[in-house]
Amino acid sequence: MGKLVIVESPTKARTIKEFLPKGYTVTASMGHIRDLPDSAADIPAKLKGEEWARLGVNVDRDFEPLYIIPADKKKVVRDLKQALSDAEMLILATDEDREGESISWHLSQVLAPKIPVRRMVFHEITREAILEALENAREVDGKLVRAQETRRIVDRLFGYTLSPLLWKKVAWGLSAGRVQSAGVRLLVQRERERRAFRAGTYWDLEATLEHAGQSFEAQLVALDGRRLATGKDFDEHTGKIATGKDVLLLGEPEARGLQERLNGRPWDVTGREEKSQIRRPWAPFTTSTLQQESNRKLRLSARETMRTAQGLYERGFITYMRTDSVHLSNQALSAARECVASLYGDEYLPAKPRHYVNKNAAAEEAHEAIRPAGAVFKTADQTGLKGVERSLYELIWKRTVASQMADARQTGIVVTLAVDEATFRATGKRIDFPGFLRAYVEGSDDPNAALEGQEIAIPDLAVGDHPVCLALEATGHVTQPPARFTEATLVKELEADGVGRPSTYASIIGTILERRYAIKQGQALVPTFTAFAVTSLLEHHFPHLVDIKFTARMERTLDEISEGAAEWLPYLQQFYLGEEGLRAQVESKAEGIDAMQARTVELEGLDARIRIGRYGPYVEVVENGDSFRATLPRDIAPADLSDQDVAALIRQKRDGPSELCRHPETGEPVFVLVGQYGPYVQLGEVTDDNPKPRRKSLPKGMTPETLTEEIALGLLSLPRLLGAHPETGARVLADLGRFGPYVVHDKGKEGKDYRSLKGEDKVLTVTLDRALELLAQPKAGRGGRKSAAPLRVLGPHPDDDVPIGVFDGRYGPYVKHGTTSASIPSGGDPQTLTLEEAVTLLAAKRMTKGGARKKPAKKKAAKKVKKKAAAKSKATSSKKVKKTE
Repeated sequence: MGKLVIVESPTKARTIKEFLPKGYTVTASMGHIRDLPDSAADIPAKLKGEEWARLGVNVDRDFEPLYIIPADKKKVVRDLKQALSDAEMLILATDEDREGESISWHLSQVLAPKIPVRRMVFHEITREAILEALENAREVDGKLVRAQETRRIVDRLFGYTLSPLLWKKVAWGLSAGRVQSAGVRLLVQRERERRAFRAGTYWDLEATLEHAGQSFEAQLVALDGRRLATGKDFDEHTGKIATGKDVLLLGEPEARGLQERLNGRPWDVTGREEKSQIRRPWAPFTTSTLQQESNRKLRLSARETMRTAQGLYERGFITYMRTDSVHLSNQALSAARECVASLYGDEYLPAKPRHYVNKNAAAEEAHEAIRPAGAVFKTADQTGLKGVERSLYELIWKRTVASQMADARQTGIVVTLAVDEATFRATGKRIDFPGFLRAYVEGSDDPNAALEGQEIAIPDLAVGDHPVCLALEATGHVTQPPARFTEATLVKELEADGVGRPSTYASIIGTILERRYAIKQGQALVPTFTAFAVTSLLEHHFPHLVDIKFTARMERTLDEISEGAAEWLPYLQQFYLGEEGLRAQVESKAEGIDAMQARTVELEGLDARIRIGRYGPYVEVVENGDSFRATLPRDIAPADLSDQDVAALIRQKRDGPSELCRHPETGEPVFVLVGQYGPYVQLGEVTDDNPKPRRKSLPKGMTPETLTEEIALGLLSLPRLLGAHPETGARVLADLGRFGPYVVHDKGKEGKDYRSLKGEDKVLTVTLDRALELLAQPKAGRGGRKSAAPLRVLGPHPDDDVPIGVFDGRYGPYVKHGTTSASIPSGGDPQTLTLEEAVTLLAAKRMTKGGARKKPAKKKAAKKVKKKAAAKSKATSSKKVKKTE
């Protein structure tokens, strides 16, 4: 008999197994093995009649949670119990945070071992860390488990109590969440600010001067001793200079007149000031700062960052990635300082290690910052990592090493110049010693290039010098509205406000996007009209639930429960069952919420009414007593919707589409329309004989105003046949889809190979040679990741001849056919799996995903038939009785 170690994933199991002594068996639980019911189908039959079972929490019995083992975890549990039957000790080695502690507790409850149970925690997967964790194994921490369970219950009660209200009053399928709703409100508030924003215009002069053979730039800052207005002096609500600002506002005529007067006039240096500046390195990464920086530098979403970091941790490359701590262990300090000395030299090494202190007093349990694992930090080249994994590891390595480097020293230079009554200012910056900037510049991939960009050269000017003006330009400026949140800035804002935990931000932002409370335009998160409607409802009827301060106070209380400073049961009772508790508020206010009003979005400065309909938002206008409705394009931002946009949509709905031209071959009209997914062209009218005429969306960036007849006809001719692939003889086509232009290698039954068109490539002009070049490149997934290559290709599926592949995933090996994936059971060997076994696994997966959903519908229909038959039989029997009587 040996010792059984349980972790969350096969990847983590394989890594840990290398460091454990003989006699240890490592297996994976595949995450949580039980949870609150996800749907009514998960509720045990004996409890289906209980009202509280819908919540999954019995609020009248001290908030007792209803835990169930999901169908896809029952085999995992059986396998774990079988492995446990041969063990003499159970070691629970799940992650070291609250979630990991909870997984360990559930494992101990479900498996009910009769042998000794120990809890093993570590923050990195190295030989030293694993052996040390074995020596210091402990009991499961009940306080951490209770804290996680309380959070889970609070979030469940919040979502399952408010979401049904949103379904009834706004639209089906919406959701509310303790942190999610607060995050959505932040997006909506920023969009309201952008809509209320009024732009201001101001002008100034920019000069190009030369001294001692070196040119430099200077800007007009004052005129006759009066400071010139800049963007910060404007009131964003009026577009005019804010009250109380004593500044001079130049318009275009004044600026151009001043330009003419100053041309050819002599320039004098009237002042020069130099100021030494010290820049200290940033602290090592926490979960939040890693998400922010990887979004800025690598363009990864929070979810992609955490998924990649999870893989790096489980394979032993970095320390645990869910942490609020900026602390580095002595081992890490030594490793980082060794990297500094060997790679950059002793002058870049401070006299003693740097220690960072957490600003967040409620930091999570993990006790160290995110850093490269081990006593020696491998460079990215030494790891063998590729793609996004290498990029993220290198980002972590640079940040950690830079945190132990010397300060950067630089000098700021300000030169004041006078020409007649005008005062100009030139600024420069000199880097005297780069220090940590040699390794890491925030927001930049290349520190050396960034260093060059940070230096602003300026001649060695002294008071009394007379530089020569080479050019003087009048320049207009327009103030800009507040920037929309990106994932990075939203994470930063949530953390600064104390809302939620950084470890949950990735899933929260993912939910906001999946529920279409926001869409992405580039990196910006743009709230939708649905987000406006839901936020308005919550603000008017449950204002404290989306109040940032209230949500932050909830977070602090939940932290106090984990520390033992607050009791969980009284808190839950007050939150949900109190006189002002959530249940009482929803019950008392639900009837008073007018559904039509809740579905109406009022936008500042817009006369039309926006409503949320069954199929999305639409605009409604009343003209001469007649009501006209038009669907709003999905990608239009609430802050950008204008009366002109509304008028165009209503005009199209009222008068029909505008005809652009006639098709030269068929003579059918070509229309330009705007629909839910934006502008598109249509060939012919919608008739009974032609209910779905040919349509094509306009390429991104093209508007109906810029559309030409030639482009419209070209779009309607898509897909374009570019030619035959030289290797397969199969067709290569160019087309335009929902997600943009692409080329495709159509291999018939063997499937299709797609590549998006890039940069200057145009769908109407791309050539076969360029398409082949793109198709030869590795296929990229989201975030620029290369799609996983199969370990093996088993062969074509008997139903459609599409190949079935074997892949290695985060939770172990799996088989994939099209869009369906199925895990290979524990103990199964990916190298010996047969095509027939794979087909069986995929068929079982499809039954649990979709096939099983169709059967109840048939049963339901059958029940209706039986019910009707029974009713008919009963009626017939009743008639017979009456006749007999």
